[in-house]
Amino acid sequence: MSESASWTRVDDGRFQMDMLTASYRRHVFTKHSHATFAIGVVVSGEEQFHYRGELHRAGVGSLAILEPDEPHDGMAADEEGWSYRVLYPSEAMLLDGRSARPDFPAAIVHDPRSVHLIRSAHEELTAGVDPLAAHSKLAWAFEAVVQRHGRGPAGPKPPSASDAAAARKVAEIRDRLMADLRCAPSLRELAAGVDLSPYHMLRVFREATGFPPHTWLVLERVCEARHLLAAGAGPAQVAGAVGFADQAHLTRWFKRVTGVTPAAFRNSVQDPVRRVA
Repeated sequence: MSESASWTRVDDGRFQMDMLTASYRRHVFTKHSHATFAIGVVVSGEEQFHYRGELHRAGVGSLAILEPDEPHDGMAADEEGWSYRVLYPSEAMLLDGRSARPDFPAAIVHDPRSVHLIRSAHEELTAGVDPLAAHSKLAWAFEAVVQRHGRGPAGPKPPSASDAAAARKVAEIRDRLMADLRCAPSLRELAAGVDLSPYHMLRVFREATGFPPHTWLVLERVCEARHLLAAGAGPAQVAGAVGFADQAHLTRWFKRVTGVTPAAFRNSVQDPVRRVA
């Protein structure tokens, strides 16, 4: 199996959604997370990934459902590699008006109907031949995933005072990091800003996000780079705009997270944005 990866961006008039079509043998995704859901179907081979403290294996016909902001990685389960198609809908797009977001307790499900709907919607959207059919299949696919595999909110317990305080400190750290992606504050500056020791700050932040602050910041830089590349900016320009040392630094991290180079991603999503409604 040769390695290949292509991103496509679609627009239904209200939401934009990225899609990935890829085959990998040796590529290893670094630990990362998405601001969106990731819903994928393996079409050949087998992938494995760590998610919520467990190692999962997804073979042909498996449907993977990963929730937003959940750290995970990804790699081939054996030397044959794997091919898959992945949709990355926002919470608003997936739930489309529902009052409460359900939980998806199983990272891997075996459901031929949902697999067929997700794969068919992905193929229709990628082809871009019949926008009405593609949009309809996408709606049916998301409805099936939510209805068949989502679980109603369990009514989370009220946070303790210490939990609430920690959440506020993490939010302050994130805001400080996002204030200027190009210029990261020092570890001691971050810690002092929330009245914690550097070690305590690192532990609190990692428990809340799954990443230490420097890794979280790099992943946010990659996320912003995706937006800028999709808008037409060149990789060299983007590298400086989001805080990478140079284009090579951007490329290394971008491929570790997305599976493609910045230039390949830019070319894919610029070719062209497809409206499905």
